[in-house]
Amino acid sequence: MVASGLAHAIVNAVLKSGRDKMSSRALIDGFSAILMAPVVLVVSPPTGAWGWLAGSWATHLVYLVALIKAFEGADMMVAYPIFRGIAPSLAAVVAVSVFHEPISWPVGAGVALVSGGVIATVVGRHMSRRSLAWSVLTGCTIALYTVIDAQGVRAAPSAISYIAWVYLSLGGGIGVLFAFWRGPAFLVSARSEWRAGLAAGSLSIVTYGLALWAFRLGATPRLAALREVSILFGVAIAIVFLKERATPGRLFGIATIGAGAVVLLASG
Repeated sequence: MVASGLAHAIVNAVLKSGRDKMSSRALIDGFSAILMAPVVLVVSPPTGAWGWLAGSWATHLVYLVALIKAFEGADMMVAYPIFRGIAPSLAAVVAVSVFHEPISWPVGAGVALVSGGVIATVVGRHMSRRSLAWSVLTGCTIALYTVIDAQGVRAAPSAISYIAWVYLSLGGGIGVLFAFWRGPAFLVSARSEWRAGLAAGSLSIVTYGLALWAFRLGATPRLAALREVSILFGVAIAIVFLKERATPGRLFGIATIGAGAVVLLASG
């Protein structure tokens, strides 16, 4: 899950740095689908998980629109910690209350530390109400698709079957939809950003593919929170490459996230 978090931070940095973020997202998801298409031909279809796959597709559509809008209106290190901080706590609540997944006191404490630490990294930063609303919606959809996909990958015959179809449906559906939505602007972006899109699309398979594989093996609350250590990598990327400023609040948040990660790893 830590490796998944690192790859996830890089993918979001590529998206944030793109001039046309919807076109950038179309490239990322489109390349992911192309890369996974051969796998779909050799694995069993996700029998028993089609309903979960449809729910995941619909939730990802809302998530990606909200994510793009959040990044259009705020710095990466303002929007990113909000939606990544909200997600693990909400995912834990839904997984435990609706699907009766187990959770221990140490895992609950670790989830709280990670979520609180992530949100602490943006204390004192200005953000418009519009960007805040998009960021909160993004966090809610992350929590929802996390729980949906955790159930889906467990219902499928194999993890790779569900993973392959997730990426094929996202790229072949949402990626194509975004490309048509942007029209000629997508072609302009594709000419200059296809290499970054290919790299990010490959990493996207790594980041969420690893997460889905882990969800098949363990409980959602602990694993969803562990994935949010991506914020540590996100902070480093934002400071070093996007030239955003470090603050005492961010450093405190980083320490809190680290403490939460230690608790979650020790509770495994």
